[in-house]
Amino acid sequence: MIKREKYLSKIKPFINKPIIKVISGIRRCGKSVLLTLIQNDLKEHGISEKNILNINFETVEGMQYLEKEHLLKRLLSFLKDKSEKSYLFLDEIQEVLGWEKVVNAIQTEFDTDIYITGSNARLLSGDLSTYLAGRYVNIQVHPFSFSEFCDLMADHTMSEKELFKKYIILGGMPFLKYMDLEYESSMQYLSDVYNSVVMKDIITYHKIREVDLLDRIIRYIMDNTGHTFSANSISKFFKSEGRKVAVDTIVNYLSICENAFLIKKCFKEDLKGKKILKIYEKYYIEDHGFREALIARNTTDIQQILENIIYTEMISRGYQVTVGKVEEKEIDFVCKKNKELVYLQVCYLLADEKTVNREFSVYDHIKDNHPKFVLSMDEIDFSRNGIRHMNIVKFLKSKLSAFILK
Repeated sequence: MIKREKYLSKIKPFINKPIIKVISGIRRCGKSVLLTLIQNDLKEHGISEKNILNINFETVEGMQYLEKEHLLKRLLSFLKDKSEKSYLFLDEIQEVLGWEKVVNAIQTEFDTDIYITGSNARLLSGDLSTYLAGRYVNIQVHPFSFSEFCDLMADHTMSEKELFKKYIILGGMPFLKYMDLEYESSMQYLSDVYNSVVMKDIITYHKIREVDLLDRIIRYIMDNTGHTFSANSISKFFKSEGRKVAVDTIVNYLSICENAFLIKKCFKEDLKGKKILKIYEKYYIEDHGFREALIARNTTDIQQILENIIYTEMISRGYQVTVGKVEEKEIDFVCKKNKELVYLQVCYLLADEKTVNREFSVYDHIKDNHPKFVLSMDEIDFSRNGIRHMNIVKFLKSKLSAFILK
């Protein structure tokens, strides 16, 4: 079991605090394992197992409590006559209709520390905001980063460079450990997970009728990962194929896919005007392995995949990420966290001087002193004019702070 310290470190400050810990993320990204890690940590610190209740609502046992009345009865039975603090772990809580009222009542009336997980961002909207306003914290979990992927595959004798080639194709879903890096079985597994996300968290959850249209939109997003476009662009694309689709419908479907954590929207930021441009965004995939399972072109479209990997890496490290626009040039990623600001430009290979000039010149109009990086697969260091060049594999395996402070 990989101990995912970057998520545990976010949760630990809230343990034993009267605030509900909401752990969200795409299906099968490791939320249940994270709950187990938290429970193990509690036990190591002297919490008795009799004071810990874990319910996974997608198991046979958990299905007994899909009605809120049954869930409330089970919780009351567990909490009855407890003189010490109790710890409740409610996994995939969105399966229980009306769960917000139950959790709110239990939190209010009993000495409990509550942890819940969910696979849909709407878990944090609507009634949750109403009933639990100011009394919950959300931690989003992502599939494995490359560094975690290396830990997962520690039994293999491959070099980091070889493992990264596998990561480009397979992505970072934790269960891939059991596929032993074998392509066909990995693709079958990823297809099954993808279908589960689409069916349970999109089609069923939102009662989607135009399933074929949804599939076409998702494939369009995956095909154009990291490219700038708008809902209007997609509408025009469909029109060119003889299919009329309203822009509002596309916007709605994109939002639904975001809520299911399948894709992420990355806004453009005008770095001169200091404002977010809410047109012509970019979209990235939560796990690029799904793209390989769907359209099988990750190595062919490696520039797009490298961008996707860097984007999700920075998001998982807790940065807010935008695409930077300055004059007529575009900086791939502007990453902000607290008072920290880092610029990243991503390229597959700096193949010639023309490419080097193109990638480094995006910073010509950025006159601040914040760190600026060009990331590529090159082994040679092309750093110049205060702009740091780094190999992507090295970047992904390193703590960014170590380089910012140099």
